[in-house]
Amino acid sequence: MTNQVDYARPRPKRRGRRAVLIIVSVVAVVVVGALVASMWYLNSLGSAYEDNAQTFEESFPEEEVRPVRAEEDESINILLLGSDDNGGSGATEELARVPQGGRSDTMMLVHVPSDRQSVQIMSIPRDLWVEVPGHGSHKINAALSLGGIPLTVSTIESLFDARIDHVAAVDMLGFTGLVEALGGVTVYSGYDQAFTTAEGFTFHPGEQEMNSEEALSFVRHRMSFPDGDLQRVRNQQAFIRAVLDETLDPGNLSSPGRVQEMVETFSPHLIVDDTLDAGTAAALRWNVRGAAGNVDMFTVPTGGSGYSQDGQWIFYQDEQAMADIADAIADSTLDEYAAYR
Repeated sequence: MTNQVDYARPRPKRRGRRAVLIIVSVVAVVVVGALVASMWYLNSLGSAYEDNAQTFEESFPEEEVRPVRAEEDESINILLLGSDDNGGSGATEELARVPQGGRSDTMMLVHVPSDRQSVQIMSIPRDLWVEVPGHGSHKINAALSLGGIPLTVSTIESLFDARIDHVAAVDMLGFTGLVEALGGVTVYSGYDQAFTTAEGFTFHPGEQEMNSEEALSFVRHRMSFPDGDLQRVRNQQAFIRAVLDETLDPGNLSSPGRVQEMVETFSPHLIVDDTLDAGTAAALRWNVRGAAGNVDMFTVPTGGSGYSQDGQWIFYQDEQAMADIADAIADSTLDEYAAYR
Protein backbone atom coordinates (compact mmCIF):
# COMPACT_ATOMS: atom_id res chain seq x y z
CA MET A 1 0.00 0.00 0.00
CA THR A 2 1.31 3.39 -0.87
CA ASN A 3 1.63 6.01 1.82
CA GLN A 4 0.43 8.73 -0.57
CA VAL A 5 -3.21 8.89 0.44
CA ASP A 6 -5.41 11.30 -1.46
CA TYR A 7 -7.97 11.98 1.26
CA ALA A 8 -5.55 12.14 4.17
CA ARG A 9 -2.97 14.66 5.22
CA PRO A 10 0.14 14.12 7.37
CA ARG A 11 -0.74 14.24 11.02
CA PRO A 12 0.59 17.44 12.65
CA LYS A 13 3.52 16.44 14.82
CA ARG A 14 2.49 18.58 17.77
CA ARG A 15 -1.01 17.06 18.14
CA GLY A 16 -1.99 13.86 19.96
CA ARG A 17 0.23 11.32 18.20
CA ARG A 18 -0.47 9.02 21.12
CA ALA A 19 -4.14 9.12 20.21
CA VAL A 20 -3.37 6.94 17.24
CA LEU A 21 -2.05 4.23 19.53
CA ILE A 22 -5.25 4.31 21.52
CA ILE A 23 -7.66 4.29 18.61
CA VAL A 24 -5.82 1.34 17.17
CA SER A 25 -6.01 -0.37 20.53
CA VAL A 26 -9.75 -0.67 20.02
CA VAL A 27 -10.14 -0.54 16.26
CA ALA A 28 -7.45 -3.05 15.40
CA VAL A 29 -8.98 -5.60 17.73
CA VAL A 30 -7.04 -4.21 20.69
CA VAL A 31 -3.80 -5.28 18.98
CA VAL A 32 -1.81 -2.13 19.53
CA GLY A 33 -3.65 -1.57 22.81
CA ALA A 34 -1.94 -4.72 24.00
CA LEU A 35 1.36 -3.31 22.85
CA VAL A 36 0.95 -0.13 24.86
CA ALA A 37 0.05 -1.89 28.08
CA SER A 38 2.21 0.45 30.12
CA MET A 39 2.73 4.21 30.07
CA TRP A 40 6.39 3.60 29.29
CA TYR A 41 5.44 1.96 26.01
CA LEU A 42 2.86 4.66 25.31
CA ASN A 43 5.47 7.40 25.62
CA SER A 44 8.35 5.66 23.92
CA LEU A 45 6.44 4.44 20.88
CA GLY A 46 4.70 7.72 20.03
CA SER A 47 7.60 8.74 17.80
CA ALA A 48 6.92 5.75 15.55
CA TYR A 49 3.82 7.59 14.29
CA GLU A 50 5.40 10.98 13.60
CA ASP A 51 6.21 10.22 9.98
CA ASN A 52 3.59 7.56 9.23
CA ALA A 53 0.26 8.29 10.91
CA GLN A 54 -2.21 10.24 8.80
CA THR A 55 -5.63 11.76 9.30
CA PHE A 56 -8.68 12.05 7.09
CA GLU A 57 -9.36 15.46 5.58
CA GLU A 58 -13.01 15.03 6.63
CA SER A 59 -14.44 12.42 8.93
CA PHE A 60 -17.95 13.26 10.11
CA PRO A 61 -21.22 14.57 8.65
CA GLU A 62 -22.83 17.82 9.73
CA GLU A 63 -23.94 17.71 13.34
CA GLU A 64 -27.60 18.38 12.64
CA VAL A 65 -28.01 15.08 10.76
CA ARG A 66 -26.30 12.93 13.38
CA PRO A 67 -27.92 10.81 16.13
CA VAL A 68 -27.92 12.34 19.60
CA ARG A 69 -26.27 10.17 22.24
CA ALA A 70 -28.29 9.57 25.41
CA GLU A 71 -26.79 11.32 28.42
CA GLU A 72 -26.29 8.07 30.32
CA ASP A 73 -24.68 6.30 27.33
CA GLU A 74 -20.92 6.09 27.83
CA SER A 75 -20.23 3.51 25.13
CA ILE A 76 -17.77 4.09 22.30
CA ASN A 77 -18.40 3.25 18.64
CA ILE A 78 -15.57 3.13 16.14
CA LEU A 79 -15.98 2.54 12.41
CA LEU A 80 -13.18 0.51 10.87
CA LEU A 81 -12.81 0.57 7.10
CA GLY A 82 -10.48 -2.01 5.62
CA SER A 83 -8.85 -2.10 2.24
CA ASP A 84 -6.97 -4.80 0.42
CA ASP A 85 -4.56 -3.34 -2.15
CA ASN A 86 -4.41 -5.62 -5.21
CA GLY A 87 -6.47 -8.26 -3.49
CA GLY A 88 -10.02 -9.12 -2.59
CA SER A 89 -12.32 -7.57 -5.14
CA GLY A 90 -9.66 -5.74 -7.06
CA ALA A 91 -7.87 -2.41 -7.39
CA THR A 92 -11.08 -0.55 -8.23
CA GLU A 93 -12.06 -0.91 -4.58
CA GLU A 94 -8.77 0.21 -3.10
CA LEU A 95 -9.79 2.38 -0.19
CA ALA A 96 -6.50 4.09 0.41
CA ARG A 97 -6.17 5.82 -2.96
CA VAL A 98 -9.65 6.86 -3.95
CA PRO A 99 -11.56 9.41 -1.85
CA GLN A 100 -14.46 9.63 -4.32
CA GLY A 101 -14.78 6.52 -6.44
CA GLY A 102 -13.45 3.73 -4.25
CA ARG A 103 -15.23 1.21 -2.08
CA SER A 104 -14.11 -0.39 1.14
CA ASP A 105 -13.50 -4.13 0.98
CA THR A 106 -14.14 -4.55 4.69
CA MET A 107 -16.36 -2.64 7.10
CA MET A 108 -16.56 -3.24 10.84
CA LEU A 109 -18.26 -1.44 13.70
CA VAL A 110 -16.25 -1.73 16.91
CA HIS A 111 -18.37 -1.22 20.03
CA VAL A 112 -17.01 -0.69 23.55
CA PRO A 113 -19.91 -0.93 26.03
CA SER A 114 -20.36 1.56 28.83
CA ASP A 115 -18.87 -0.85 31.38
CA ARG A 116 -15.64 -1.17 29.30
CA GLN A 117 -15.40 -4.88 30.12
CA SER A 118 -15.63 -6.19 26.55
CA VAL A 119 -15.33 -5.22 22.91
CA GLN A 120 -17.72 -6.25 20.13
CA ILE A 121 -16.49 -6.24 16.54
CA MET A 122 -19.38 -6.44 14.10
CA SER A 123 -18.60 -7.10 10.45
CA ILE A 124 -21.00 -5.47 7.99
CA PRO A 125 -21.27 -7.24 4.61
CA ARG A 126 -20.14 -4.82 1.93
CA ASP A 127 -23.01 -5.90 -0.37
CA LEU A 128 -25.73 -5.16 2.20
CA TRP A 129 -28.51 -3.16 0.51
CA VAL A 130 -29.18 -0.01 2.51
CA GLU A 131 -30.46 3.54 2.25
CA VAL A 132 -27.55 5.92 1.69
CA PRO A 133 -28.69 9.34 2.94
CA GLY A 134 -29.48 11.62 0.03
CA HIS A 135 -28.70 8.98 -2.60
CA GLY A 136 -31.36 6.29 -2.35
CA SER A 137 -30.70 2.55 -2.08
CA HIS A 138 -27.20 1.19 -2.70
CA LYS A 139 -24.76 -1.39 -1.47
CA ILE A 140 -23.42 -0.10 1.80
CA ASN A 141 -19.85 0.21 0.55
CA ALA A 142 -21.01 2.59 -2.20
CA ALA A 143 -21.32 5.36 0.39
CA LEU A 144 -17.57 5.93 0.23
CA SER A 145 -17.64 6.58 -3.51
CA LEU A 146 -20.77 8.74 -3.26
CA GLY A 147 -19.69 11.00 -0.42
CA GLY A 148 -16.42 9.93 1.14
CA ILE A 149 -15.89 9.21 4.82
CA PRO A 150 -18.60 11.60 6.12
CA LEU A 151 -21.33 9.91 4.05
CA THR A 152 -20.07 6.48 5.06
CA VAL A 153 -20.33 7.51 8.71
CA SER A 154 -23.79 8.97 8.11
CA THR A 155 -24.93 5.74 6.43
CA ILE A 156 -23.83 3.59 9.38
CA GLU A 157 -25.29 6.02 11.90
CA SER A 158 -28.64 5.99 10.08
CA LEU A 159 -28.63 2.21 9.78
CA PHE A 160 -28.19 1.56 13.51
CA ASP A 161 -29.31 4.92 14.94
CA ALA A 162 -25.96 4.99 16.73
CA ARG A 163 -23.37 7.74 16.88
CA ILE A 164 -19.89 6.98 15.56
CA ASP A 165 -17.18 8.41 17.80
CA HIS A 166 -14.09 7.66 15.73
CA VAL A 167 -13.14 6.39 12.28
CA ALA A 168 -10.05 4.50 11.14
CA ALA A 169 -8.93 2.93 7.89
CA VAL A 170 -6.45 0.09 7.93
CA ASP A 171 -4.90 -1.84 5.07
CA MET A 172 -4.99 -5.61 5.45
CA LEU A 173 -1.29 -5.55 4.65
CA GLY A 174 -0.81 -3.87 8.01
CA PHE A 175 -2.08 -7.01 9.73
CA THR A 176 -0.04 -9.35 7.57
CA GLY A 177 3.03 -7.25 8.33
CA LEU A 178 2.37 -8.04 11.96
CA VAL A 179 2.47 -11.73 11.05
CA GLU A 180 6.03 -11.29 9.87
CA ALA A 181 6.97 -9.43 13.03
CA LEU A 182 5.35 -12.17 15.12
CA GLY A 183 7.06 -14.98 13.22
CA GLY A 184 3.76 -16.50 12.05
CA VAL A 185 0.33 -17.07 13.60
CA THR A 186 -1.95 -20.02 14.31
CA VAL A 187 -5.30 -19.47 12.55
CA TYR A 188 -8.44 -21.55 13.02
CA SER A 189 -10.25 -22.18 9.75
CA GLY A 190 -13.92 -22.77 10.49
CA TYR A 191 -14.77 -23.77 6.92
CA ASP A 192 -15.86 -27.42 6.83
CA GLN A 193 -13.61 -28.55 3.97
CA ALA A 194 -10.22 -27.85 2.45
CA PHE A 195 -9.89 -25.10 -0.16
CA THR A 196 -7.07 -23.92 -2.40
CA THR A 197 -6.49 -20.26 -3.19
CA ALA A 198 -5.38 -18.65 -6.42
CA GLU A 199 -1.88 -18.33 -4.94
CA GLY A 200 -1.70 -22.11 -4.57
CA PHE A 201 -2.08 -22.42 -0.79
CA THR A 202 -4.36 -25.14 0.55
CA PHE A 203 -6.12 -24.64 3.88
CA HIS A 204 -7.77 -27.38 5.89
CA PRO A 205 -10.44 -27.17 8.62
CA GLY A 206 -9.08 -26.46 12.07
CA GLU A 207 -5.89 -24.84 13.30
CA GLN A 208 -2.86 -24.29 11.10
CA GLU A 209 0.30 -22.24 11.18
CA MET A 210 0.47 -19.44 8.60
CA ASN A 211 3.23 -17.15 7.46
CA SER A 212 2.45 -13.70 6.07
CA GLU A 213 1.93 -14.85 2.47
CA GLU A 214 -0.37 -17.66 3.52
CA ALA A 215 -2.33 -15.39 5.85
CA LEU A 216 -2.87 -12.75 3.16
CA SER A 217 -4.06 -15.39 0.71
CA PHE A 218 -6.38 -16.84 3.38
CA VAL A 219 -8.13 -13.53 4.10
CA ARG A 220 -8.46 -12.56 0.43
CA HIS A 221 -9.99 -15.78 -0.90
CA ARG A 222 -13.71 -16.14 -1.53
CA MET A 223 -14.19 -18.05 -4.80
CA SER A 224 -14.41 -21.50 -3.14
CA PHE A 225 -17.28 -20.57 -0.84
CA PRO A 226 -20.99 -20.86 -1.66
CA ASP A 227 -21.72 -17.73 0.35
CA GLY A 228 -18.66 -15.89 -1.01
CA ASP A 229 -18.01 -12.74 0.96
CA LEU A 230 -19.67 -14.00 4.15
CA GLN A 231 -17.13 -16.81 4.53
CA ARG A 232 -14.33 -14.44 3.62
CA VAL A 233 -15.50 -12.18 6.45
CA ARG A 234 -15.41 -15.16 8.84
CA ASN A 235 -11.88 -15.95 7.68
CA GLN A 236 -10.83 -12.35 8.26
CA GLN A 237 -12.27 -12.50 11.77
CA ALA A 238 -10.39 -15.75 12.46
CA PHE A 239 -7.17 -14.20 11.23
CA ILE A 240 -7.58 -11.02 13.29
CA ARG A 241 -8.32 -13.07 16.39
CA ALA A 242 -5.15 -15.10 15.76
CA VAL A 243 -3.10 -11.90 15.49
CA LEU A 244 -4.67 -10.64 18.70
CA ASP A 245 -3.93 -13.86 20.59
CA GLU A 246 -0.32 -13.88 19.43
CA THR A 247 0.17 -10.20 20.20
CA LEU A 248 -1.19 -10.67 23.72
CA ASP A 249 1.30 -13.44 24.40
CA PRO A 250 3.40 -12.36 27.39
CA GLY A 251 6.58 -13.35 25.57
CA ASN A 252 5.87 -10.76 22.88
CA LEU A 253 4.66 -8.02 25.20
CA SER A 254 7.76 -8.36 27.38
CA SER A 255 10.11 -7.73 24.46
CA PRO A 256 10.58 -3.98 23.77
CA GLY A 257 12.25 -4.77 20.44
CA ARG A 258 9.37 -6.97 19.30
CA VAL A 259 6.83 -4.35 20.40
CA GLN A 260 8.69 -1.61 18.54
CA GLU A 261 8.82 -3.72 15.39
CA MET A 262 5.11 -4.47 15.50
CA VAL A 263 4.12 -0.84 16.03
CA GLU A 264 6.42 0.42 13.28
CA THR A 265 5.09 -2.26 10.93
CA PHE A 266 1.44 -1.43 11.61
CA SER A 267 1.49 2.36 11.75
CA PRO A 268 2.05 3.16 8.04
CA HIS A 269 -1.19 1.35 7.22
CA LEU A 270 -3.43 3.54 9.40
CA ILE A 271 -5.50 6.63 8.72
CA VAL A 272 -7.63 8.02 11.56
CA ASP A 273 -9.89 10.92 12.40
CA ASP A 274 -8.38 13.83 14.30
CA THR A 275 -10.88 14.11 17.15
CA LEU A 276 -8.69 12.46 19.78
CA ASP A 277 -6.23 14.46 21.86
CA ALA A 278 -3.63 13.01 24.19
CA GLY A 279 -5.88 13.35 27.25
CA THR A 280 -8.74 11.48 25.63
CA ALA A 281 -6.32 8.86 24.38
CA ALA A 282 -4.84 8.24 27.80
CA ALA A 283 -8.32 7.98 29.35
CA LEU A 284 -9.47 5.49 26.72
CA ARG A 285 -6.36 3.38 27.15
CA TRP A 286 -7.08 3.15 30.87
CA ASN A 287 -10.80 2.50 30.44
CA VAL A 288 -10.40 -0.46 28.08
CA ARG A 289 -7.63 -2.15 30.08
CA GLY A 290 -9.96 -5.01 31.06
CA ALA A 291 -11.42 -5.61 27.62
CA ALA A 292 -8.52 -7.12 25.68
CA GLY A 293 -9.35 -10.66 26.75
CA ASN A 294 -13.07 -10.37 26.04
CA VAL A 295 -13.50 -9.63 22.34
CA ASP A 296 -16.64 -10.82 20.52
CA MET A 297 -16.75 -11.00 16.73
CA PHE A 298 -19.82 -11.58 14.59
CA THR A 299 -21.35 -10.62 11.26
CA VAL A 300 -24.56 -8.65 10.77
CA PRO A 301 -27.24 -11.20 9.78
CA THR A 302 -28.75 -10.83 6.34
CA GLY A 303 -32.19 -11.56 4.95
CA GLY A 304 -31.00 -13.60 2.00
CA SER A 305 -29.54 -12.55 -1.32
CA GLY A 306 -30.80 -11.56 -4.74
CA TYR A 307 -30.56 -8.84 -7.34
CA SER A 308 -31.43 -5.18 -7.16
CA GLN A 309 -33.61 -3.58 -9.81
CA ASP A 310 -30.49 -2.40 -11.63
CA GLY A 311 -29.01 -5.89 -11.67
CA GLN A 312 -26.55 -5.78 -8.75
CA TRP A 313 -26.12 -8.87 -6.63
CA ILE A 314 -26.92 -7.86 -3.04
CA PHE A 315 -27.69 -9.02 0.48
CA TYR A 316 -31.10 -7.97 1.77
CA GLN A 317 -31.42 -6.70 5.30
CA ASP A 318 -32.81 -8.85 8.09
CA GLU A 319 -35.00 -6.08 9.47
CA GLN A 320 -35.59 -7.76 12.83
CA ALA A 321 -31.87 -8.33 13.31
CA MET A 322 -31.10 -4.72 12.42
CA ALA A 323 -33.64 -3.51 15.00
CA ASP A 324 -32.23 -5.88 17.64
CA ILE A 325 -28.67 -4.67 16.98
CA ALA A 326 -29.74 -1.04 17.17
CA ASP A 327 -31.44 -1.70 20.51
CA ALA A 328 -28.41 -3.58 21.83
CA ILE A 329 -26.06 -0.76 20.88
CA ALA A 330 -28.35 1.79 22.50
CA ASP A 331 -28.62 -0.31 25.68
CA SER A 332 -24.91 -1.19 25.70
CA THR A 333 -25.86 -4.89 25.62
CA LEU A 334 -24.28 -5.83 22.30
CA ASP A 335 -22.16 -8.38 24.16
CA GLU A 336 -25.34 -10.26 25.04
CA TYR A 337 -26.51 -10.14 21.42
CA ALA A 338 -23.11 -11.36 20.20
CA ALA A 339 -23.22 -14.33 22.57
CA TYR A 340 -26.08 -15.82 20.56
CA ARG A 341 -24.54 -15.31 17.12
